[in-house]
Amino acid sequence: MTEILFNERLALAGGDPVIAEPLPVDVTIGREEADAAMRAFDRGSLSAFFGSWGPEFLGGEEVKAFEAEWAEKFAVPHIVSVNSATSGLIAAMGAIGLSPGDEVIVPPYTMSATAMAPLFYGGIPVFADIEPETFCLDPESVAAAITDKTKAIIVVNLFGHAARLAEISALAKARGIYLIEDNAQGPLATENGRYAGTVGDIGIFSLNYHKHIHTGEGGMCVTHDAGLALRMQAIRNHAENIVEPAGIADLTNMIGQNYRMTELSAAVGRCQLGKVEEEVGRRQRLAEHLSDGLRGLEGLTVPAVREGCRHVYYVWAMRVDQAALGVSRADFSAALTAEGFPHSTGYLRPLYMLPTFQKRIAIGRDGWPFTLTERQYHEGLCPIAEQMYREELILFEPCAYRVDEALADRLVMAVRKVHARRHEIGAAMAETRSA
Repeated sequence: MTEILFNERLALAGGDPVIAEPLPVDVTIGREEADAAMRAFDRGSLSAFFGSWGPEFLGGEEVKAFEAEWAEKFAVPHIVSVNSATSGLIAAMGAIGLSPGDEVIVPPYTMSATAMAPLFYGGIPVFADIEPETFCLDPESVAAAITDKTKAIIVVNLFGHAARLAEISALAKARGIYLIEDNAQGPLATENGRYAGTVGDIGIFSLNYHKHIHTGEGGMCVTHDAGLALRMQAIRNHAENIVEPAGIADLTNMIGQNYRMTELSAAVGRCQLGKVEEEVGRRQRLAEHLSDGLRGLEGLTVPAVREGCRHVYYVWAMRVDQAALGVSRADFSAALTAEGFPHSTGYLRPLYMLPTFQKRIAIGRDGWPFTLTERQYHEGLCPIAEQMYREELILFEPCAYRVDEALADRLVMAVRKVHARRHEIGAAMAETRSA
């Protein structure tokens, strides 16, 4: 079959596509989750939080059970559920005492919430570059970005692969800096036997609808520090009302929000948590099938997995060497699309190119907190991140599709067909443009 496909015309040039129908959408919730939600619904309390000190300050039966089960699964003593990972990142910034003018080192290549969270407390995001192999923070770039104003580092375990957590943690501890892990994409990812998200002072997990564990929206914050946990619990639920009975002496950032998780979300989350090994394993098998089928093709590099790490593949990210390939990423991508291989290119534009940073406008009309720093956010600040965005990455999302082995074979065939006939892409593109 493979040889026949390679002898067929590119779909871009009028040939038959390898995959003619859209891939089946992955749905990871069903009757079990519906029954769990009804359990909470039948109890008659969709949220059991009170914004005052007492047993209900920490939520209801489902929320407390979900937190306890998460603690057992990830071997972390203190869990704070929230209504989104974004809320969790903001609560973490508040809990560590971030204050106006403090600097927080962040990656430029991640979902925007990572870099926006410090701004809510007047913190100044400082961008460090990424590694070209795993696309996570480069420890050398982090070290170079540290100043006497650095309060914290937010490291992202991007695409489901752990950053160099041991190195960055040692660096943070040596300098008295907090380490926060944005582990939205990496539940069950590991580095040297330790779960990603549990190495730093605080780890944040996402329960957004396309994550490995999902409740529609939601998040989990984990920490080994009881004091940080209490401060996050306070920020989650109207902190100003409970600082005295809770015995919180440091009032820094003890202005509360409402980041509370509902009983319905927690009930669904408990069910999802029980299936996470199965879901992560499914995504991992699909991603490894793609890598095994495409490894060694000239100009293409399948995702790297560092020794001692487990990659859980929120995204399968293939690098393109345009010079070695002999065709641009844009044209190669167009040919892949025509063959039915769903993907995107580049991930996200480096975050410092967003108008927030280019115009230095965040909180209020006068540019605070950028008025507290001389830092500028210019093109070329993080060259590796810019290179990945503009030139190299092709991304497939195992989270989006329910793919069996036969269909996984066809995904591999689609890429191999385009690769084998890549020197015909230019002519096909020119014909398409002139038509």
